Amino acid sequence: MSLSGTDAHARLSDLPPLVARAVEAARAHGFPYSCRPEQGRLLRVLAGGAPSLIGETGTGCGVGPAWLASGAPRGTRLVSVERDPERARVAAEVFAGDPRVSVLVGDWTRIAEQGPYDLLVLDGGGQGKSPHDPAADVDGLLVPGGTVVVDDFTPAAGRPPLHEGRVDTARLHWLEHPALDTVELRLADDLAALVGTRRRPR
Repeated sequence: MSLSGTDAHARLSDLPPLVARAVEAARAHGFPYSCRPEQGRLLRVLAGGAPSLIGETGTGCGVGPAWLASGAPRGTRLVSVERDPERARVAAEVFAGDPRVSVLVGDWTRIAEQGPYDLLVLDGGGQGKSPHDPAADVDGLLVPGGTVVVDDFTPAAGRPPLHEGRVDTARLHWLEHPALDTVELRLADDLAALVGTRRRPR
């Protein structure tokens, strides 16, 4: 979720058709918090390597899932969870012609109903950034070799990474997770994402 993610798409003329449709739906619904294009492009690329199933928390009005669906192979299914019923309805309309995409209504933990995933994008819950948002259990939600994306970080300036003057324990959770090999990717001067791969059994 980005504060001005929907508007950030306005200056772009080369959006995938499904993304353009989702952006227009978000704009019409007055929803400003879509993922930014930099994040969307990353999701599109990563989706291309997901052979069977993609999961996402925080559908919004469908911009993030539209980037994912635009990059996913033809046979790959996508499941997204949105807690707000009206936003979920708007997103479901965006994907009405695409049987690969399912939008669930409810808390982010509903994502566990259909895993494990080849690619899991934690955008609307499961990031572990607050006491009310525990980190998702990637051991149960990812296939071995699967990828998790945790977005909406500011780029780290050093080690240990800091947030508001304190050690960023949420970021460290993912960077030091024993089941993951995780890197931080700088997507813009003010935007980074963590991308982790679940280690395969030896």
